Formats: sequence, structure tokens, C-alpha cells
Amino acid sequence: MSTGIHDRYESPLTSRYASPEMAALFSPANRFYIWRQLWLNLAKAEKELGIKGVTDEAIEEMEAHLTLTNEDFETAKIEEKRRRHDVMAHVYAFGQAAPKAAGIIHLGATSCYVTDNGDLIILRKGLDLLLDKLARVIHQLSRFAHEYKSLPTLGFTHFQPAQLTTVGKRATLWIQELLWDLRNITRARNDIGFRGVKGTTGTQASFLSLFDGDHDKVEALDARVCELFGFKILYPVTGQTYSRKVDIDILNPLSSFGATAHKIATDLRLLANLKEIEEPFEKDQIGSSAMAYKRNPMRCERVCSLSRHLMVLAQDALMTNSVQWLERTLDDRFVSFLTTDIVLSLLQNISEGLVVYPQVIQHHISQELPFMATENIIMAVTKKGGDRQECHENIRVLSHLAAKAVKEGKENDLIERIKKTEYFKCIHDEIDSLLDPSTFIGRAPQQVDKFIKEHVNPALEPYSEILKQDKH
Repeated sequence: MSTGIHDRYESPLTSRYASPEMAALFSPANRFYIWRQLWLNLAKAEKELGIKGVTDEAIEEMEAHLTLTNEDFETAKIEEKRRRHDVMAHVYAFGQAAPKAAGIIHLGATSCYVTDNGDLIILRKGLDLLLDKLARVIHQLSRFAHEYKSLPTLGFTHFQPAQLTTVGKRATLWIQELLWDLRNITRARNDIGFRGVKGTTGTQASFLSLFDGDHDKVEALDARVCELFGFKILYPVTGQTYSRKVDIDILNPLSSFGATAHKIATDLRLLANLKEIEEPFEKDQIGSSAMAYKRNPMRCERVCSLSRHLMVLAQDALMTNSVQWLERTLDDRFVSFLTTDIVLSLLQNISEGLVVYPQVIQHHISQELPFMATENIIMAVTKKGGDRQECHENIRVLSHLAAKAVKEGKENDLIERIKKTEYFKCIHDEIDSLLDPSTFIGRAPQQVDKFIKEHVNPALEPYSEILKQDKH
């Protein structure tokens, strides 16, 4: 019995919460529909190249029965139980539905003609769906970054207060990684080829026999079936399967995206703890059964949980590829499109409903900005003729006193201390301007604008129609 990416989805949970489009793509109904398409296009190509047993009536009947009925599924189920082979069970079921084609369905092919080519078709479409969703997340976060490009906020290094940045500038750090994910997944999508018509061990022996030793017709058949499915790349050589290294190339960018998603969600969880930014929270949502006041970042926590799962799946593809003995073994494999789809859905939901609390952000700034402003104060005193070293010592003493007060649970009173100190009298009228947060954010607003214009907008251009539809 053949085994493909659909035999182990991941879990009922991921199937349940995946988008309808992704769930439908990986459904048995779609899988077997694609198998029938593969058998149909093989027959069409064989007829074009002169195989007399393939008739117009057979092709017409196949075309009329591409979508499986309940009876088709039941027929295949019974036959698979008897034969213990899923592909042959569906060959039989298709032949029952299209009896004029029964004798030519799967002509010259091996099971992997439908399982592996079918998987490649699904993988490519799955990446298309993921890229559309990823573009939506990038677009939404870009709008957020632009809206808050000039709102000062404490920067953090080692999760300790550092020089100011802006809420929007911080968001560009998330977006930049998502743009790299968009690039990497696009590359993986465009690199997917077609296994084509290669036979049981990849030698095309059955097709060479079918065409009476005509090598040119065998190559033409391979190319024609590839063309009918719209693939630009045809793998020149295969064993029975397409190389499982293809799965590695697909899973690596998905796992890498998992790391991005985990970082974004973790940042938002930290900011939620600071009460600066929150994920969406429904009107009647309950944060805790005991602590009624709680607003837990459950969406971000879910992103982190799923992303951890996603990040380690690249190892599965590496292990599977490493044990593909000679022309093929029957090791299970799966590609985690459903998990990625759910993570993207969560990120889209989060990014569309982020709530910013400017007053809390300003309060946190007020607690730390006086310390950050000490260098500006020293420069201002020096410009008035003061001695730099003497000024530094005066402000050092006051800073330590203010820091001690903060650690005792009091407000940061460094500025009040400076205003009461005779030494700093020469700049008392400048102190408020020296503490303007907007003077501490450097080029953050300009960086946001330039980043969106020069990097985000060009990357999203291929998705412009989708994003326009979202606006409506």
C-alpha cells in the first residue's frame, strides 16, 4: 500500500482549525480527484502520441467522472479492504464509474505516478495558499507600523530598558523577518517540479515497451503530462518516488517561519505583561475562571505552541530523506501545511486587532527617560560653559539617589532633584525640552516610511488583488 503526505495529516486538532481552503486541499476527496486528473491527462497524452487503445469515448467518460461520488468512495473502500492497496482500489473504482476507460486507466504507470505527482500538485497549491495568507499578515502589520511610526516607546535589550524606539519601528522588525519568510517560501514554491512519467524504478521501462522502443515518444509523454499540469520543472531523473529532499526544501522555510511567528508572539506576550499592547480580547471573553480581571494572551500562546511544533518538523524531513534506500522505501512522511495555516490565521487575527495603550507606554518612558536624558543634560550644561566632569559627577550622585527611590517603589524624581539643584540652574528652562521623547527616537519614523515604501510594498505587489478584496 502506498503512503503519501495525506496518510498522516498531523492531528485532528490541526485539521479542525485549519482554514476551509487548506483543509479542503488536504482532504481525501481532493486527493483522489487529483489522482483521476492524473489518470485522465496520462490517457490524453498517450492518445496524442498514438496509443490506439485510448479512445475519445474513454477520455470523455473519464472527464465526466473526475469528482468522486459517495458510491465511488464506498467502492474504493471495499476494494482496498480486499486488495490492501489504495491506488489499485481507486483504479478499480474509477473504472467502475467510467467503464469505457477501465482498460486504459493507469496504463504503463506505477502507484507513485499518482501518489507522488499528486502530492507535488498539492504541495504547490498549499504554498500558494500560505503565501496569500502571509501577504495579508505583512500588509496588516505594515498598516500598524505606519500608524504608530512616531509613538515613542522604551526599547529593550536583555529585556532591560534601553534607548527609545517607536511602536511602529519595533513592528518593522517583525515584518522584515516575515518578508524573508515570504521570499523563502516563494523560492520553495517555484522550485517544486513534477515527477512525471517515470515508471516503477524511474527507468521508464514500461513506457518504452508501450511505445515499442521509441525513446522520443517516451520523453514526449513525460514532457506533455508535465505541461498539462502547468509545471515548469520536470525532474530529469527519479527513483520510484520524487526525491524526499524536495520535502526538506519545503519544510525548511516553513520551520523558519515558525521561528518568526514564535518571536512575534513572544514579543506581544511580553508587551501584554507590561500592559503596553494587547492582542484582541472579545467583549465576553473570560481570561481566568478564578481571576476575573485577567486578559491572557491566549492567541499568542497558541502561536508559540504551534510554532514550536512547526520548527522541529524540518528534522522529520531530514530523517525521512536519509533513509530512502536505493530507489524507494515506504517510510511515512508529512508536510505541516495545516499547522502553518493555523499559525498564519492566528497572526492575521492578532495583527488586525492589536490594542495599543499610549498612556501606559508614556508612563514607562517617564520612569526611565530621566536616566536616558542625563547625557543630553550634560551636553546642555557644557554648552553653557560648565565643566563636563564636574557636571557628570553632580548628575551621577542625583541619578543614584533617584534610582534608589525607584527601587523602593517611588516615582523617578531625578528631574525634580535636578531642578532643585543650584548647579543646574543655568539649564532649568531647557529641561522640559531636553526630556521630549520625540527627540530620543532618532530616525525611527523615517525608517518605517522608507522600509514600507522600498521593501514591503514591492514584496506585496504580486498580492495586490487579494489585498484589495480584503479591503472590501
